[in-house]
Amino acid sequence: MARLPRLTVAGYPHHIVQRGNNRQPIVLDDGDRRQLLAHLQFCARQARVAIHAYVLMDNHLHLLLTPETDTGAPRMMQALGRAYVRYFNTRHGRSGTLWEGRYRCSVIEAETHLLPCMAYLALNPVRAGLASRAADYPWSSHAHLAGLRTDPLITRHPLYWALGNTPFAREAAYAALVEAAIGTTAEHTALGRAVHGNWALGSAAFMAALAQKTPRRAQQAPRGRPRKRA
Repeated sequence: MARLPRLTVAGYPHHIVQRGNNRQPIVLDDGDRRQLLAHLQFCARQARVAIHAYVLMDNHLHLLLTPETDTGAPRMMQALGRAYVRYFNTRHGRSGTLWEGRYRCSVIEAETHLLPCMAYLALNPVRAGLASRAADYPWSSHAHLAGLRTDPLITRHPLYWALGNTPFAREAAYAALVEAAIGTTAEHTALGRAVHGNWALGSAAFMAALAQKTPRRAQQAPRGRPRKRA
């Protein structure tokens, strides 16, 4: 069966996951982490992609972003992959691929899934047992969005700005949102399934709007044979 092209649509939030080959590490120390994020910032700016949230784990990277063009996200990921792998292989005396094939991508409905996706990314290290709180993990956008440090990589989404009328109010509302998401499973499961399946996530109206913008199927087709009409 032919592989579907990746679903990317300008102006919509995208949840992206890029894993290491065979789940091997994509970073070995803080120098690698800083270099990967620096490459990401440069490539995002060149491809006109706004990064709203991220979390860098040892063997994979999560991104929440909005591209200005249909080709923005693929261009950014291709450039990031080439530049970082070249750096990583040179520094660590290795050769060959680093990534597990193509990155995974899900277009999500902003109004219902963008803020939960931010919390999903922030809590990834907590779920993995790497930190007791999202604020304790240094390699994500959480500290920036919660007002604990400044991260030039991040472009705040309008829905984040709508969380409050002052910076303190927005940061407190975001931190409370992440705290409330601890232990929830339904939304996290939906986000995970959508991104690993390369499907869109949203309401029926959202799916219908996507269908007007791209010929690529946005939802997984029902399994099995169609039911016969009576």
